[in-house]
Amino acid sequence: MKYSALRKAVLDANFELYESGLVISTFGNVSAIDRHNGIVAIKPSGVSYKAMNTSDIVVTDLDGTIIDGDMRPSSDLDTHIELYKSFKAIGAIVHTHSFYATAWAQSGRAIPAMGTTHADYFNGTIPVTRQLTDAEIRDDYVRNTGRVIAEALGNNDPLAIPAALVNDHGPFCWGVDAADAVHNAEMLEAVARIAFHSRQISQESLEISAALLDRHFQRKHGKSATYGQPARSKQV
Repeated sequence: MKYSALRKAVLDANFELYESGLVISTFGNVSAIDRHNGIVAIKPSGVSYKAMNTSDIVVTDLDGTIIDGDMRPSSDLDTHIELYKSFKAIGAIVHTHSFYATAWAQSGRAIPAMGTTHADYFNGTIPVTRQLTDAEIRDDYVRNTGRVIAEALGNNDPLAIPAALVNDHGPFCWGVDAADAVHNAEMLEAVARIAFHSRQISQESLEISAALLDRHFQRKHGKSATYGQPARSKQV
């Protein structure tokens, strides 16, 4: 089977996404890109997570043309492709309709950085897109969804803020690979839930200071990260 390693990584990530509870029914999808070969592997449209196997994962080029696979790719394919073209650093994308993140998206509200849990994974506010215009919805809607995500992220490093909320729709997350993108989707839902309840407790809850935000993000993701264990040298 062609592109078996990429397909297997995408299949495993889709299974993990389903097991995490971030998606129900056939909602959501995971894709990954092989930039060397210019191909994208993505979940097939409308197929049960429980029923998928490696050969069901659809492989397309960066124009969205199917180059291997018998099924129709996810209906969100063009959004994924637009994001891959916009952000060269990302290697995989996850879309969910997870409860709390979707509630923020449907409210048209960005998720503020209110504490260190947020700062451990997102180095700033998680943006929400503007609403698409009628023309953008009518013509090339799915690709335009990717364009407004890129617009909302602006000049921010996509790996420093690896998520965005699509107004009236739901969250998209990304990472260096498929497993990383799923993990970021899990963390997004966690911080969305915490932020929701924090604002219920107090509408005047302040955002985290820039110094503390940067401190927590850098300890996990910076060049001199101190979180976790150092890589072990090989024993000889």
